[in-house]
Amino acid sequence: MSKRDYYEILGVSKNVSDDELKKAYRKLAMKYHPDRNPDDKEAERKFKESAEAYEVLRDSQKRAKYDRFGHQGMRGGQDFHGFSNANDIFSHFSDIFGGGSFGGGGGSIFDDIFGGGGQGRRQRATGTPGQDLKVTLKLTLEEIASGTTKKIKLKKYKKCNTCNGTGAKDTASFHTCSVCSGAGEVKQVSRSMFGQFVNIAPCNNCSGSGKVITSPCLSCRGDGRIYEESTIKINIPSGVSDNSYMTLRGEGNAGKNGGASGDIIAIFRELPHEYFIRDDDNIIYELSISYPEAVLGTDVEIPTLNGRAKLKIERGTESGKFLKMREKGIQHLNRHGAGDQLVKINIHVPKKVNSKEKELLKELENQPHIKVATK
Repeated sequence: MSKRDYYEILGVSKNVSDDELKKAYRKLAMKYHPDRNPDDKEAERKFKESAEAYEVLRDSQKRAKYDRFGHQGMRGGQDFHGFSNANDIFSHFSDIFGGGSFGGGGGSIFDDIFGGGGQGRRQRATGTPGQDLKVTLKLTLEEIASGTTKKIKLKKYKKCNTCNGTGAKDTASFHTCSVCSGAGEVKQVSRSMFGQFVNIAPCNNCSGSGKVITSPCLSCRGDGRIYEESTIKINIPSGVSDNSYMTLRGEGNAGKNGGASGDIIAIFRELPHEYFIRDDDNIIYELSISYPEAVLGTDVEIPTLNGRAKLKIERGTESGKFLKMREKGIQHLNRHGAGDQLVKINIHVPKKVNSKEKELLKELENQPHIKVATK
């Protein structure tokens, strides 16, 4: 079963601030807390799942790695804390939970939710965020082995240079939004058994800017964006896998009216290779040799990902044996070293032989070191 996206688990966008990320985790922690869901295995799973997501996304370095490589970038085993049970989560996030049990202790995650402690005013977002773009990059095994750089051309929305993304003809071409009175956000109050909740959302009428355009920019017609072709350079590290991806933050469609730009999500497709089969960071090559070469030994030249190299076949090498060429495989993702090239030996058995070859084979068949003893 594939793992869910961490942003999806917490219900946040990729541009989420640290404060909003923490609030999103608090909400889920309250919903799936073990004290509120006794003997509920599904709630326990979601409690651990949200804790893992928050553990990665709250750390800027781990978050940057996850944004570029997804779950594959976390596979080193040291990129997030492993949570075995709820107490492990309470201990790890003691700064958030305060105590451990639900509803206990001042300064905990639940004090904030149920009315304790002051809450800072959320930062107002302006404009409408731009959409993400997905591109597929086909890579050869050689490109994957050592990393590569790709340049792609695509059409996307870019910020209008005439109005600097505002969508207005000039600075006087605005009036205060009548819906939010210039605040850029609207408040909705709801009540529940836990108390009063205030939901603050960007104003739809002005897209969170607090102003409405009266005279739109002639170049972009008030959109704040121009649709045109762009060239994007993508630096691809070594060791990526088929169907893995990396994210280029802010390289997607520009947002409307000064909104944040979306991302480009580059999905990798590994092309079949003429000689090699990939096995994680190792590569497998099948080499056929003759029976005399297997018995007497020989030196052969075989292809590698970096040209050709010599390989020594020892005397008495059996069919099916694997020979290892160290660090001739794919460079590891996010760590030093490389995989190996594994050479599988196959002994060639000819289907047709001439009369002379047949005589020689019959002569060899009865030699003491050639003949196979029957049991």
